[in-house]
Amino acid sequence: MIVKRTFVHMPKNRLKLPHRPTTLAVLRAAAVLLVTCLALATRAHGADWPQWLGPERNGVSTETIAPWKEFPAATWQRDTAGGFSVPVVADGLLFVHAAVPDRDEEDVIAIDARTGSDLWHEISPRAPYSSQLGVGPRATPSVVNGRLYTTGITGVISCYEARTGVRLWQRNPWEDLGVPRPDFGVCASPVVVDGKLIVAVGGEGASIVALDADTGELSWKALDEPAGAASPIVVTRGEGTERRNEIVAQTTLRLVGLAPQDGTIRWEHPLVFQPSGVSPTSLAVGSRLVCSTQDTGTLTLRIPDDTPAATPALEWWKQDLSSYFSTGTVDSRGRVYLVTNQIMPLPRADIRCLDVASGEQRWVQAGAGYFHVGMILLSDGRLLTLNDAGTLVLAEPTDTESVELARAKVCGGTFCNPVLADGRLYVRDGKGVTCFTPGQVP
Repeated sequence: MIVKRTFVHMPKNRLKLPHRPTTLAVLRAAAVLLVTCLALATRAHGADWPQWLGPERNGVSTETIAPWKEFPAATWQRDTAGGFSVPVVADGLLFVHAAVPDRDEEDVIAIDARTGSDLWHEISPRAPYSSQLGVGPRATPSVVNGRLYTTGITGVISCYEARTGVRLWQRNPWEDLGVPRPDFGVCASPVVVDGKLIVAVGGEGASIVALDADTGELSWKALDEPAGAASPIVVTRGEGTERRNEIVAQTTLRLVGLAPQDGTIRWEHPLVFQPSGVSPTSLAVGSRLVCSTQDTGTLTLRIPDDTPAATPALEWWKQDLSSYFSTGTVDSRGRVYLVTNQIMPLPRADIRCLDVASGEQRWVQAGAGYFHVGMILLSDGRLLTLNDAGTLVLAEPTDTESVELARAKVCGGTFCNPVLADGRLYVRDGKGVTCFTPGQVP
């Protein structure tokens, strides 16, 4: 059963109000829930990919993929309109956020991750927007505690019951706070921590904004500079009863650690002014933080402890390792994998393996993509990459080289990272989402 609810445009102040479902909507939601439960009844619990860069927001998977001689045919394919928003998977459901062709609207779609059948979707209005790179959403949704959070290209943030599609709240913090949207649209993927949805908004007093995850109401706002397109992450610090979460955000002027409760600055490190469209996400490796940018290059900080006035320690800085678009990953052997970019004379994206402690380069795979390469580190240490031409590569990284094990053309041109969940691989291009079921390592 498919639930479709199309909403007419509401005045700005109405976007703050929770959506109150009608009796019919409740009945439909109950029916969808029943269908979903039946669909999941035969499914063993597997690994989810519920947010940008996966469970830990670092591109690391708990699964494996065996090398192939011939890549399997698609398990299913579902057409969608455009968008760089990466699909997410939670509790057997796959969620896609897409544009609606030729209309100032966006579509949130829930799909049975195993069969490709639609379970519910909602079309909502957005402000007019145009771009040579398309008008689809670019931020990736998150699923936390049974709730789905989506962020549209013009800043409309919505919260749904993930299984039923009942919308719980919707608002646009850019409009609410009177902050101009970035010319390139809203790209950073919000993160949920300690009951707060953390959003990179930008502007005086509102560079980073926290919304109550249950109600959408403003909890706090902090910092004055324009926000970048890099997605915030969460690190956990301390031991035992002293363990606490900390937000790490990259703005156009600095890296900063913030308290989730109130936005208090816990530490900061300056960056050379970064174009606000730079989007690689920082990677946490223990107490280290790896940050790649276009103008600053790549650096690693050691995050400070709670000592008053403690500052991050800069461990190494490679100004020639610039990254504009893609986020890498890390492994358990002290290696970080980055995607660096060369724009002139011809665009080129390279994969580089570095020692995370020293910054020493172990190897480089030149020309892995043109502008973008998305990657997943598998649980056996192998790398799975998808470049912007739609070519999937499985490789064995060593300390001296990357050994290619298999490759296949799996989709059209794409700026979306691959997704691996419960033994299924999902890729998205300009035409839709495709699911494959590759073999796993015994």
